Amino acid sequence: MTTDTNQPEVFDDLADVPPQPPKKDRRVLRATLRWVSAVAVFAVAGAGTAYGVTRLDRTDVPGLATHSDGRWTYPTLVRPPLPSGSPGPNDDARNPAGTHFADLRKLVLPAPEGATADAALKGTDGWLATGTFLKEFSVASDREDIGQLLTDNGLRHIAARGWTTADGTHTRVYLLQFDTAAVADHLLSDELTSYEAPKYRMRGGDVYERDLDFPVAAHVEDVHTAPIREVKPYGAEQVREAYLASGDALAVIVQSRKGRALAIPYQQTVTLQGELLD
Repeated sequence: MTTDTNQPEVFDDLADVPPQPPKKDRRVLRATLRWVSAVAVFAVAGAGTAYGVTRLDRTDVPGLATHSDGRWTYPTLVRPPLPSGSPGPNDDARNPAGTHFADLRKLVLPAPEGATADAALKGTDGWLATGTFLKEFSVASDREDIGQLLTDNGLRHIAARGWTTADGTHTRVYLLQFDTAAVADHLLSDELTSYEAPKYRMRGGDVYERDLDFPVAAHVEDVHTAPIREVKPYGAEQVREAYLASGDALAVIVQSRKGRALAIPYQQTVTLQGELLD
């Protein structure tokens, strides 16, 4: 199937798509099985409503309507069109540097319906000052170290968005762009996280660990994802975070909520942001 990279890509639910003949692309089968598994992960006992997704090459992903399991209702997600002839970030053959040729500001996950936007993350012309991002980290010396790390690794710019939902969950999404995929992956794997935990503490929590309950089905193929959660006992709120590397972009997602940060909207947010970057 040929994709016109000059046209916007609209993400719709399967219910809106007429029946199609079977596809030969094995990635479609793998993605379908992954999202069918996600239904089981996200379902709540007694909930009869499920969703399915098939993921073609840079095509449909749903906004995931809110159901009884706590998912948020996102607007229809649209990837911006690529310049004519430009490959995607994970096209290793044609794009070994992993460059996102689309405008990074248009790849930030939009706020779900009913959420209140965080004006502090609007930035200037959609680009956020590095110092604003560094405020997410609680220790002054860590902020200095991370700032130097970003400079040394050639940070180009940061796009961001934040919002607060009716249940009090505060979400912040940061997309940091570098020159190559190798740099973004190095920062995630070697500088900012370890296998057990993040190397730098986010504000709002004391002790963090890898979220081993993050479902395999919620991981996006070709997107390196490191889910993290605050360990009990929490303070006034619990913090969940995630680092994602896809191509030359490093995403940092932070969610906090008084009492306990809920797993389902966190997993949903991380997965959808990963889909947009893939």
